[in-house]
Amino acid sequence: MTSTEQIPRTTRPGDILALVTATEPWSPAAVAAIAIALRWEANLTGCFIDPALRKPTGGKAGSEPTVLGLLLEPRIESADEHAAFAAFARQSGLRNADWVIARTDIASTLRRLGARHDLAVIERDMVHASGLLDILGEAILSCGVPCLVLPPQWRREIRFERIVIGCNGSTEAIRAIHAALPFLKVAKQVTLVDGDLGNGDDAYPRFDPFVYLLRHGITPRPSYVRASSAMAGEILLQEAGNIDADLLVMGAYGHSRMRERVFGGATRRVLEEATIPVLMQH
Repeated sequence: MTSTEQIPRTTRPGDILALVTATEPWSPAAVAAIAIALRWEANLTGCFIDPALRKPTGGKAGSEPTVLGLLLEPRIESADEHAAFAAFARQSGLRNADWVIARTDIASTLRRLGARHDLAVIERDMVHASGLLDILGEAILSCGVPCLVLPPQWRREIRFERIVIGCNGSTEAIRAIHAALPFLKVAKQVTLVDGDLGNGDDAYPRFDPFVYLLRHGITPRPSYVRASSAMAGEILLQEAGNIDADLLVMGAYGHSRMRERVFGGATRRVLEEATIPVLMQH
């Protein structure tokens, strides 16, 4: 669907957060977040995450600054970085850009800043592959804000022309679709991969993503599948490849067991292997 109408302000992400990993040059999250903020006339916050804070802490992430964070030497260039980030944003046409420095782990930082933002843009390779699920996955599952996860070494322009949605009828999937509405409204092609075949909990009214999208002026191409969680991830990645998608939208699934996160198969597969941006929400 092509939408040339002005997007209602209620569907715009008004405050966007970028977790920045480099300033010379600016990391992909900063570049992508500025592009999104500019398109939707949003406010932007850039947050620098020191490499020392992107490593396992050996314990459960808390809401207070970590000992390591408190021991970090203050970044003497932070004032210059603030000015540089504001200048970088202004050069792109964005006026409202703020800059902060994280003093605690990724999960705690994202929870705190996510409370006042509508979207977080993060880089999948901001952590080592061995810490992808324990560090970045934990942050996505606990932050309460939609996360746009960029694939490793992402240097392409952020686009929203062709979008694939994965929906299994879960609360997480419904939240992700709702969060993606601003992007779905401007897409030229939306493919809906619906894995909810009516075998869920009858205690709740069934969510029909096709009807929901139609009510928002979006006409998706539906595809109904029956697959295990592990296979669902592969199906979504294949569908995204088939249409050369710019974005994949899905819920992030996980539960706690013995103080550790256990991730759903589809979430794990997509988080590990996607080569395009993925909008996830728990």
